[in-house]
Amino acid sequence: MSVLLVEAFYGGSHKQLIDLLQESTGDCLVCTLPAKKWHWRARTAGLYFMQAIPASPSYRVLFTSSVLNLAELVALRPDLASLKKILYFHENQLIYPVRKSQERDFQYGYNQILSCLVADVVVFNSAFNMNSFLSSISTFLKTMPDHRPKGLDQLIRPKCRVVYFPIRIPDVTRFLTEHKLLRQDRSLYTISSHESLNLWLTAKASPLASTREAQNELSGKRPSPAEPQLHPQLGGDTGALQGHPAPSQLTGQKATTLQPLHIVWPHRWEHDKDPQLFFQTLLKLKEQELNFEVSVLGETFTDVPEIFDEAREQLVDHIRHWGFMPSKEDYLSVLCQADVVVSTAKHEFFGVAMLEAVHCGCYPLCPKALVYPEIFHDIYLYSTPEQLCKRLQDFCKHPHLVRRHVLQVTTSRFSWNTLEEEYRALLTSDPSNESHAQTKNTASSEGT
Repeated sequence: MSVLLVEAFYGGSHKQLIDLLQESTGDCLVCTLPAKKWHWRARTAGLYFMQAIPASPSYRVLFTSSVLNLAELVALRPDLASLKKILYFHENQLIYPVRKSQERDFQYGYNQILSCLVADVVVFNSAFNMNSFLSSISTFLKTMPDHRPKGLDQLIRPKCRVVYFPIRIPDVTRFLTEHKLLRQDRSLYTISSHESLNLWLTAKASPLASTREAQNELSGKRPSPAEPQLHPQLGGDTGALQGHPAPSQLTGQKATTLQPLHIVWPHRWEHDKDPQLFFQTLLKLKEQELNFEVSVLGETFTDVPEIFDEAREQLVDHIRHWGFMPSKEDYLSVLCQADVVVSTAKHEFFGVAMLEAVHCGCYPLCPKALVYPEIFHDIYLYSTPEQLCKRLQDFCKHPHLVRRHVLQVTTSRFSWNTLEEEYRALLTSDPSNESHAQTKNTASSEGT
């Protein structure tokens, strides 16, 4: 076994990555701890793995996430020190949001800094994750009362690179609703500009026809007085009819117009995902007697915020699905039925759940912060809670327009098929591959 895969928190995206690497590598040994009591895993996993990892002269590469204190493990197991040590950051603790500043535990961020100093390669799942970590080291260390080390970011930076988290994108065609299948077909349908305009003018007479104003409401924008009132989804020089149905399709979409907007929230039930904001927004929609349904998915852990029980009681008439779905098939099926996926996160470095939902045809609404501007166009971002509420109000009033919108998000660049070669190169102990990958990553990071 030449590759040693170590995961101190074997659940969620951490588990997904280890499983993919194990399947791809084959020649590896996997050592894990269950995804429970995260804080205790971060404090004590090194001691556990000291005993759990069998000694072997064949190890060449050690891959682990930043939950593990790599410095402790290498000190406790000197035989692992000579391996190529890869540290993967799913998230960083230097900017983790806490409800009260005194609650921040210095040790978790400190452990991650130590691990970076010991590692040979430090991998981040997004440029936002990498840049926020490196730029926060000096400020974070000012918490120390005195004798603060300097220039640690300069020691760590040359080791760093961005390799996006790989998503295994399944074929969800069998789960897609009729209007999503129609929309998928329309995204591939191109005709001349003249024919596009004629079709739009014909459809404009229908009460279901979209207007520039309504489409701008969906994106939170308003047209300027001088802006020509052309169909918003006509595609550039090719005249692609991307977002508006042909007249023959309008009758078939009457049913979808009558269906209430289906909103999905597929995140961990924890404070850093800000469920408070999400449910407060839905309650405002309810007060305005707007028609909508909601599915609240995602994993739950030991301490579930009280807002979930309160919201379930107050939104009972709007709930379509509630709670974690152990079956991936069932989970994807719900995403395919939903219209809009919402993030209210205060702490997000990639967002697997959002991209999975987009792959299933959901219109994403994300904060204009964290990693989201790196992945999503401005049309899918909101800056304030008021903007989020306004966007959802418009969506509730015009659900058929959301269902016609052709998503401008390319999920394939985050797929395992796209990223597998990069991960394979990462796990090789060949220095020439390492040098090539580092050069390639530096060029991509500069262009981000």
